[in-house]
Amino acid sequence: MNTKHAMPRPLAGLTVVELHAIGPVPFAGQLLRGLGAEVVRVSPPQDPGLGVAVDRKHDVLNAGKQPRLLDLKQPDGLASLHELLAGADVLLEGFRPGVLERLGLSPDALIERHPRLVVGRLSGWGARGALAPRAGHDINYLAIAGVLEAVGKRDEPLPPLNLVADFGGGAMHLLVGVLARLVRRGITGRGGVVETSILAGTVGLTGMFYGLIADGLWSLAREANLLDGGAPFYRTYRCADGRFVAVGALEPKFYRELLEVTGLAGELDAAAQYRREQWPDAAERFARRFAERTRDDWAQRAESRDACLTPVLDFAEAAVHPHNRANELFASEPFDQPGQVLRFLESDNGAVPGH
Repeated sequence: MNTKHAMPRPLAGLTVVELHAIGPVPFAGQLLRGLGAEVVRVSPPQDPGLGVAVDRKHDVLNAGKQPRLLDLKQPDGLASLHELLAGADVLLEGFRPGVLERLGLSPDALIERHPRLVVGRLSGWGARGALAPRAGHDINYLAIAGVLEAVGKRDEPLPPLNLVADFGGGAMHLLVGVLARLVRRGITGRGGVVETSILAGTVGLTGMFYGLIADGLWSLAREANLLDGGAPFYRTYRCADGRFVAVGALEPKFYRELLEVTGLAGELDAAAQYRREQWPDAAERFARRFAERTRDDWAQRAESRDACLTPVLDFAEAAVHPHNRANELFASEPFDQPGQVLRFLESDNGAVPGH
């Protein structure tokens, strides 16, 4: 019989040097730290702007990193950085294009001096084009990537926090590239450079939608599509207590369950689920029905059914939800925050069991 036990974190023994930035670069560094790497965060000795030397008690993105104050514009600061890099495996940087080169730290020079180093570069707009030297934030990258126009209510786009461009787009694609380079280094013994941008990573998330557009299955209007709130079975509804439930009953078998849970099986034809001309009427019927009970009442009614109906929780509620606790998704000390969301398991004979 296969038994599972936790294995050491896969990046234990690796060292990451992270040059000071905000947003996706420290997020990427923190994920590498969660995988077992030691992360040294290099910051300038004085605060040149937003967030650099601010002492935040609950700075989750930088917790547990080793802080180093180095002035990279001075020879002794550069010398100290090279000392760090001599024993490091990864360098992460999020400057605008050309900044690293002006510091005398061009990727070619870094790899020549530190041949095993993997350099991960993340800019905002990319290395070329008119926007390359410009400032930007998540909302701006979403706008140019075509994503912001597709998200929100029918009459207005809505920025979806900074989870999409900064973290889902930029940081995650950066990490894929860095980890791929580390795998390649294990084969060749030599490091290298991976470069992407927040804009590029955001565009990289949108391939499915371009395919749907090409097939004539996606409208450029908001709240007019299957996954953007246009479908009555894939959207949120306000309940009697002013809170919301989320409905995602895309497949017919789940839609039938939803109709049973809501008591609408006698009013709505399950076979007409994908008849778009009937969506407005169906949405009105669902809205009236959900308004009759509280959010938690609906959640309880749907808990044992595959109706794809869930309560819309806030951050505080999510941190203590029984299912999330059962899966250890959150840590409660020293305050509620995401826990280790990746698990690496092996059997007693060293083989990784199947699911």
